[in-house]
Amino acid sequence: MRRALVAQRPTPTNESLAGMVVDGIGWESMSPEQALDELRPGDTALGRLDVLPTLDGIDDGMWALGALEARRVVVLNDAAALLATHDKLLTARLLRRAGLPHPRTAHIRPDRPFPAVRPPVVVKPRFGSGGTAVTLCPDEDALVDTLARLSSTPWFEQQGVLVQELVPPQEYDLRILVAGQRVVGAIFRIAAEGEWRTNIALGGARRPVADPPAQACDIALAAAHAAGTALVGVDLVQDGLGDWTVIELNGAVEFTREYQPAGDVFADVAAELARQATATLGAAAAA
Repeated sequence: MRRALVAQRPTPTNESLAGMVVDGIGWESMSPEQALDELRPGDTALGRLDVLPTLDGIDDGMWALGALEARRVVVLNDAAALLATHDKLLTARLLRRAGLPHPRTAHIRPDRPFPAVRPPVVVKPRFGSGGTAVTLCPDEDALVDTLARLSSTPWFEQQGVLVQELVPPQEYDLRILVAGQRVVGAIFRIAAEGEWRTNIALGGARRPVADPPAQACDIALAAAHAAGTALVGVDLVQDGLGDWTVIELNGAVEFTREYQPAGDVFADVAAELARQATATLGAAAAA
């Protein structure tokens, strides 16, 4: 039996997870082509395909995840789950269907009527990462200027842009890491000075959270279930009443040892994923 992380490029998280051994079986890093070449029925593949740097879709390889499933390889974070977490429009629809708190979202396309939206809002790419091209628009003039600036980008022409109601920035957010059906770690992300976005790529800082709020954990678990993920980062912020709202999901989430101050988050994630794969195999054998 083999267990593979299927990705197009190495990352610190993939390298750390690939060093984990569960029940005598180590996780390996593979490209989509390599996974399709080497994995057999009963093996496990974890989809770690990420958003393209060009913001116009997902890394090549979704086709391989579907082909592996057809071969009876257990695929965790399959193509549907990755699409549900990387496509922010689909994320919004799935969370709304599940009754989970999420900012109201409008989809603006260059060839369609402009939907009614009232600032303050946040404008963001449909496929995005690291806070790139995410813009806070406090009024209509800022919104019009932002849309005019983005209208010539290839990703806007292909997929449009999302406009979300603003949850007032608190200069921090909470990222909860869900593996299998369990919360395995969390951090607060603190925005850099003079920055409202909390992304680490924009200078934000991590602060470990030993005991994340119960309400936030319940919402994160429900969001992971709604998206069909086996491993996901759930980003949440508090609204004016102190309740937690899901801002984004990340199906190729990067994480560090800070997510679990008193343990080994990589070992925990690897064990939870192996447990879910074993349960999936058992259910398939019993069917």
